[in-house]
Amino acid sequence: MTAPSNQFDLPVAVIGAGPVGLAAAAHLVTRGVPVRLYEAGESVATHVRDWGHVRLFSPWGYVTDTASTAILRRHGWQEPPRDVLPTGGDLRDAYLQPLAETPEISAVIETRARVRAVSRRGIDKVVSRNRAEHPFCLAIDSANGIRIDLARAVIDASGTWASQNPLGASGVPAAGEAEYAERIAYGIPDVLGGERAHYVGRRVLVIGGGHSAANALLDLARLAGIDTRSRLVWALRGTSFVRIFGSRNDKLPARGKLGQDLKQLVEGGRLDVVTGFHAERVEARDGGLVVVGGDTTIGPVDRIIVATGLRPDLAMTRELRLDLDPWLEAPRALAPMIDPNLHSCGTVPPHGYRQLAHPEPGYFAVGIKSYGRAPTFLMATGYEQVRSVAAHLAGDEAAANDVRLVLPETGVCTTDIPGLALDEGRGCCGGPAPAASDACCADDANAKAAGQAGCGCGTEQRAESAKAACCAA
Repeated sequence: MTAPSNQFDLPVAVIGAGPVGLAAAAHLVTRGVPVRLYEAGESVATHVRDWGHVRLFSPWGYVTDTASTAILRRHGWQEPPRDVLPTGGDLRDAYLQPLAETPEISAVIETRARVRAVSRRGIDKVVSRNRAEHPFCLAIDSANGIRIDLARAVIDASGTWASQNPLGASGVPAAGEAEYAERIAYGIPDVLGGERAHYVGRRVLVIGGGHSAANALLDLARLAGIDTRSRLVWALRGTSFVRIFGSRNDKLPARGKLGQDLKQLVEGGRLDVVTGFHAERVEARDGGLVVVGGDTTIGPVDRIIVATGLRPDLAMTRELRLDLDPWLEAPRALAPMIDPNLHSCGTVPPHGYRQLAHPEPGYFAVGIKSYGRAPTFLMATGYEQVRSVAAHLAGDEAAANDVRLVLPETGVCTTDIPGLALDEGRGCCGGPAPAASDACCADDANAKAAGQAGCGCGTEQRAESAKAACCAA
């Protein structure tokens, strides 16, 4: 393919037609920036369809994007009530699919187009001279085979749903995990719907300490109420329930209720709980599967649900110069703001294209992929990210730098790191620290002012290097 004489004649490539990718396209289209949106699935929001049975704890007001809704309204779209909680299916059918069908967005989407690799035209990762003058080239796998498309910038909104973390606590698959894959599910299977037959009346082990595990356990408990042969086991790597049980003060009531319902399930003795469990291998034994971790063996069970989080697939970007945090695999500048080793507050400092940028000019990972392995992403964060990136690519630096993000508080100010037993009072609490203080939050600053050691949220190595970055806006 011959490159245009001016790179600005090339489109911006957006990878992934999920909520954030579609929002990126909407912002670019609104600003008159040429864009091409690539979706690997047969239709938009393929990953959302996979979890379409799950009800979000964020209401419509937090899961729609400004540029997208503006386009939809021009075509007569009726916005759902902002305080109603949609399911994933509702999000797709009532918002994402109609957006994709508008003339403005449908004209830029190509489905069944998987981006296999992103690089620079004519040079590899090693070459530095005039690097930014070489347009991006994308290897596109489509129905007609592999082709190369050129782009002046890349917005990677491919997500992490297809890269579930394994059962193995060490970050690699447990021994036997692949061998018994037909009896292991990942994420939040539809146990009350299409996959019901696999779980009703069965012995089921759920591994994980987050909201996905909570959803799966509550659905399984409903099945167990129908068939008393059901047996539930919940295994988590940590030893504290604070983060998952949440708080009645959560500004997203459905998120708080999810944790409180799970707490009642545990306190009611309706499932067996194993804490501090680190899975190492899966074996067939006594008519089922057992999971072994150290001196602890769980099972036999009939099915295993692995809800241990997600990770980004970085293979596509191997030929790009990325500056990633060494453990979160998020952009290095963003990582201190979202690191679960430091805090799990419901607020995230406003951030835009600058915090998402890499040494590879013009490449931005956005949405949940930008968070790497951090589990605290909310859709509203991704929408503000792509608004800033689109403004930057359009040359509107004032708008690009005017990043604003208002997220609902969780009501939980504690760190609950898998594998570590932490005091319930430790975390990043109390709101932003005073600007002139050497503290990560208001409670930490107040404690230090009183001659105490602090509240504990600023003691980790990253907090020392990033100072107040975990809380301060």
